[in-house]
Amino acid sequence: MSDEPRNGRPSGDPARRPAPTPTSARAPTPAPAPAPTAPEHLSTALRDLAESGRAPAPGTGAQVRRRAQARRRRRRTVVAGGAAVAAGALVFGLAAGLGGDDGSGPTPVAAPSSPAATAAAPAVAVDLAERTLTVRGRTLPVSSGTARHPTKPGRMTVVAKHRTKRLSGASVGFGGEYDLTLPWVVELRDSGGRTNYLVAMTYDDSAPGTRNTTRGWLGLRPDDAKWLYGQIGPGSVVTIEGTAPAAR
Repeated sequence: MSDEPRNGRPSGDPARRPAPTPTSARAPTPAPAPAPTAPEHLSTALRDLAESGRAPAPGTGAQVRRRAQARRRRRRTVVAGGAAVAAGALVFGLAAGLGGDDGSGPTPVAAPSSPAATAAAPAVAVDLAERTLTVRGRTLPVSSGTARHPTKPGRMTVVAKHRTKRLSGASVGFGGEYDLTLPWVVELRDSGGRTNYLVAMTYDDSAPGTRNTTRGWLGLRPDDAKWLYGQIGPGSVVTIEGTAPAAR
């Protein structure tokens, strides 16, 4: 028998196996770089645009065209980014303006007020029959002229005021029958130039409202005369109406 092994390999040699093919380790795929935020993108584009203003390096015609195209793209990017920022600011402003009013907003400016109208001179109404004088909603008792020297009705106007004034019969057209100095005197005049007075009856303060004792003027109690003096002035109209009741 032959000493050669059946498989044709020398006896005693270990079976020769093919060496394993080394498996190369696959490199991990790098994660994509995060996209630049809008401000970073805008800043980069602005820097690129500034650099693009520098004189370009000489090159071939194709290179010059590529650089020009790149500059145009950067300009479009800058314009679009600026528009986006402006639109965002506008939206924010509108949202703030439309939000709820918490009282912290600016106070609206008040419209200028019109000048106050000058108060009209108050009208004074004298009722000889009732022995009253009414002004500004207040009614005061008065004493008018006696039957011998009656107070004439008519429309008169305040022409002057006197803290004190000496009155005589001549001042009201009755001659020199009397001469008095009275306080809180308001001088009246009608369209014909006739003069009369509103006076404080310091010499007979119980007469107003009860009897007629004057020489034609209109007499009031001292406190009422002082108040009336402060309420009316030149231009105030005094209307005297009615007929004084006959003395009893």
